[in-house]
Amino acid sequence: MITGVNHVTLVTADLDRALGFWRDRLRLRLRARGPRFAYLEGGSLWLCLELGKPAPGGDDSHVALSCTQADFARLAERLDDVPHWKTNRSEGASLYIRDPDGHKLEIHLGTLESRLAHYRRTRPEGVTFG
Repeated sequence: MITGVNHVTLVTADLDRALGFWRDRLRLRLRARGPRFAYLEGGSLWLCLELGKPAPGGDDSHVALSCTQADFARLAERLDDVPHWKTNRSEGASLYIRDPDGHKLEIHLGTLESRLAHYRRTRPEGVTFG
């Protein structure tokens, strides 16, 4: 069972410009920044800005949905025949699928705090925390 929106990832061609909008104009709180990403928070929204080339349907922009750990395996099995658009390389279990209209979705176990804790442990080059 889906329990809510986990996070939203938007690909941007200019990370500084995107931060100027999301952080400075909309007042989301910058939680971490790396050379190719920024994590922001606004209320219950976890927003990931990812540096890349925006292309409708051709980038990593997606909506991530949360579920319980107990439901993740059942959902993965139930969605096994659904088109996948990416393999998981991030912290926490994730399943990257497309809905019938091609929208990109991610079923993700984890939170913004668990993602930030991962970066604090692994200390990738260029990542800073707000």
